Amino acid sequence: MIKKIVRWFWKAMLWFFGLSILSVIIFKWVPIPFTPLMVTRIVEFKLDGGDAIYSHDWVPLEEISPNLQKAVIASEDGNFLKHSGFDFKAMQKAFKNNKKGKRLKGGSTISQQTAKNVFLWQGRSYLRKGLEAYFTVLIELIWGKERIMEVYLNSIEMGNGVYGAQAAARHWYSTTAQDLTPKEAAGIAAILPNPRKYKASNSSSFISHRKEKIMRVMRYIGKITY
Repeated sequence: MIKKIVRWFWKAMLWFFGLSILSVIIFKWVPIPFTPLMVTRIVEFKLDGGDAIYSHDWVPLEEISPNLQKAVIASEDGNFLKHSGFDFKAMQKAFKNNKKGKRLKGGSTISQQTAKNVFLWQGRSYLRKGLEAYFTVLIELIWGKERIMEVYLNSIEMGNGVYGAQAAARHWYSTTAQDLTPKEAAGIAAILPNPRKYKASNSSSFISHRKEKIMRVMRYIGKITY
């Protein structure tokens, strides 16, 4: 009986590793049509008795303004171009501040957020964090920074039912992802911690302050080379 369980376990693990690596390889080139979060949000809308709100339009990275790329680096992951998927200093700082009871953003990098959004479910657990680390290593090795940024900017939630740079640009500023100004890009980046609560345009004073801070940091980010 124990041998059967062990054999089943190893088969399951081999299938998991094989399918996960295959999916990462496929998505290195294939646009990602939807993510687990998108499905979750649609179900939530339905359960609340409303119509499903879903706006998502994939565009290649060359059609996304460098301003938005700089804005998310400035707001979410200042060392994105330098680290290998994990920013241990940021994680340590977040851990220390969480112990002190301060409400700060976690130490998740853009790579970690991308791994979570594309391959995993929402929520917090040791299992999910372990899988997030696993997929982060995979996408860093197989995709590289440029593809990670492309997937990130096409997949993350940027408003209520709004996913990706193109949909966000149209929703918030009636423009395209390619034509976002530094201020508009900063506005989108500023709401990422809670895009269903905050507004990128006609913003609250809190978001306006975040925009200005992000724009100041953006000025020190030179030309992005992947």
